[in-house]
Amino acid sequence: MRNPPKLSNDCFSLPPGVHWTPVDEALASLRERVSVVTGIEPVPTAAAGGRVLAVDVVAKRNSPPYANSAVDGYGFAFASLGQGEQALPLAIGRAAAGGPFDGAVPAGKALRILTGAMVPTGIDTILLEEDVVIEDGILKFEMGLKAGANVRPKGEDVAVGERVLSSGRILQPQDLALLAAVGVDTVRTYKRLRVGVLSTGDELRQIGEDIAPHQIYDANRPMLVDLIRRWGMEPVDLGHVRDDADVVKKMLTRGAREADVILTSGGASAGDEDHISAALQASGTLNLWRIAIKPGRPLALAMWDGVPVFGLPGNPVAAFVTALIFARPTMLELSGAGWAEPRGIHLPAAFSKIKKPGRREYLRAKMNADGRVEVFKSEGSGRISGLSWAEGLVELQNEGREIAEGDLVRYYPFSEFGL
Repeated sequence: MRNPPKLSNDCFSLPPGVHWTPVDEALASLRERVSVVTGIEPVPTAAAGGRVLAVDVVAKRNSPPYANSAVDGYGFAFASLGQGEQALPLAIGRAAAGGPFDGAVPAGKALRILTGAMVPTGIDTILLEEDVVIEDGILKFEMGLKAGANVRPKGEDVAVGERVLSSGRILQPQDLALLAAVGVDTVRTYKRLRVGVLSTGDELRQIGEDIAPHQIYDANRPMLVDLIRRWGMEPVDLGHVRDDADVVKKMLTRGAREADVILTSGGASAGDEDHISAALQASGTLNLWRIAIKPGRPLALAMWDGVPVFGLPGNPVAAFVTALIFARPTMLELSGAGWAEPRGIHLPAAFSKIKKPGRREYLRAKMNADGRVEVFKSEGSGRISGLSWAEGLVELQNEGREIAEGDLVRYYPFSEFGL
């Protein structure tokens, strides 16, 4: 199957005259303009965890494939029972999972049957072994069960030909169990979205390298690479480039060859050494969104050789938050998984704050033992330790608000961002 068409060069454009873009408007614009960019390939079910289904899957086999026993006990024909105390002679043999009974159980007799065993002909009801007494080969019990008790009918869970999973689903371990149970050995999935990650800046060094007092270690690239991996995508580590316009352009060109989308960090503003935004500007596709969000600075969005580029802020806290809020849902859409919106919960605040109007704020936060939500001791976007401390984000809308302890705030655990 051919790969889907590339995105148009104006897919990130915004209406003219927009200066500070609200978060919801930015997300809606992205959602409208992006679509799947990866091809489709067959993948063995056993290796399909984390992959995105490209087509619906139907059952090749009933689940269960045959009527079977839900308990360890004794089976018989309900029609052979009378009133009051019952006494049925035991048939010779038994039925077990993987060891079916050979033949039919005569009317008026009972057979030992174990959990998961195929129900033999002549049995339609099964009684728990704890509810019977056996004396001299005779099964005795009090009447009280219903016809069909403890029998799982063939196809009770899933019938052959029934749709079990829909396209766009990110396959989970439990899905693989379902697919195996209904006999699906291969699924057609989208190819993993390849996401290039590039850091820029003369001040950056890599862990393990010698470092000067005026330099810092690159914290963004290992963070972004692992985010991409956890989202079921394939990271393409493009490394780090210095503040050199020609080198930046060459690396973007390489990234466009090797990846379906590129995430850069640093160099996305409008300063003298912001070569990412300068290169993207020269391509004629740059849209520098001044999004009303904290933490975060302008988010550079552009196309380079037909590949979408997200120019994330260089500050790790801002890069992390904007990757979760903007890059993740967009890349899920590009990957075939569809747009994903996190689901928040309202919890009482374990903090107080006067929030100014104008920007949506995301505070590093976690829920305490009392079910209240705490926030990190500092809102400074340079405090990387707050990312490790946090277990989620508190979202404060654009409006101004005075928050007192006990007031409800909206909390998003990191699990809602695929972490």
